[in-house]
Amino acid sequence: MTGLDCQRVAGLLQAWDDMLVLCHASPDGDTLGAASALVRGLRALGKRADLFCADPIDPKFHFLFAGLGREHFTPAHILSVDVADPALLGEAEEAYAGCVELAIDHHSSHKDFAQYQWVEPAAAACELVYRLLGALGAPIDKATADCLYTGVATDTGCFRYSNVTPGTLRVAAGLLELGADAAAINRAMFETKSRAQVQAERLVMAGMRFSCGGRCALVQVPQAIYRETGAREGELDGVAALPRQIEGVLVGVTLKEKPDGTIKASLRSNPPASACAICEKFGGGGHTCAAGCSFSGITMEEAARRLEAACQEHLRGLGPL
Repeated sequence: MTGLDCQRVAGLLQAWDDMLVLCHASPDGDTLGAASALVRGLRALGKRADLFCADPIDPKFHFLFAGLGREHFTPAHILSVDVADPALLGEAEEAYAGCVELAIDHHSSHKDFAQYQWVEPAAAACELVYRLLGALGAPIDKATADCLYTGVATDTGCFRYSNVTPGTLRVAAGLLELGADAAAINRAMFETKSRAQVQAERLVMAGMRFSCGGRCALVQVPQAIYRETGAREGELDGVAALPRQIEGVLVGVTLKEKPDGTIKASLRSNPPASACAICEKFGGGGHTCAAGCSFSGITMEEAARRLEAACQEHLRGLGPL
């Protein structure tokens, strides 16, 4: 594995063509925004490029692909963006995990799996892609700016999280200057909910339970909630941020049951707790304040018990709070 910086990555991409950019499964605004922006930039330079995600893309993100038709070619180079672990490729892991030549990622828990990698701390992978497009000399039009702004805004909770740096805000300002429609994107990402989503969130929050002396809050999203309310899976992405908002909670745990029975855990933490440290006990990872892991072959209740026990152990290790 060879670690690269922005300029050396730009050099690789200038020499390559026929590139396929992979997103992680259960796609969020950052992986989709980074991939769509990179593909737009590469195409603007006259290169053949396309993106792939193993999971369906929620309709709220469809605007990222406006005017971005599919290109048909045999990929000569496979890239990934915002993928910290090949397992996060989902159903695409078997086909592509051993073929990724370049990984662009901002997670401290990144696992080496590509021939080349550019892993650098940032609030969002879209920050890195913004810099990369500049190094490539690729034009950033309004559509590309919208893609990048979406990734930065969603991975920072609309600039509310502790991962925001002065550099993050400078990137956001630059994207607004390039035409990003921040108000419309913020409204779509953070202020618009369907009735089904509101009903589903009500049911999820009604089942919240506390442990660790009130310092851990856990909610569960079984498949039955989707069936009962008609909510789409992507509509409940924001649920993971809710448990942590309760006063006194240091670790918020959200468990979602996937259609195949896999339990996906999303953890959010407040200092001094580390969501990443807890998830790493189960083979997962992410950032200090936002991380995830998965469980297979066990019930949601068993996954909840294991995570609550891990949270208890982690919080005890922090000493008196």
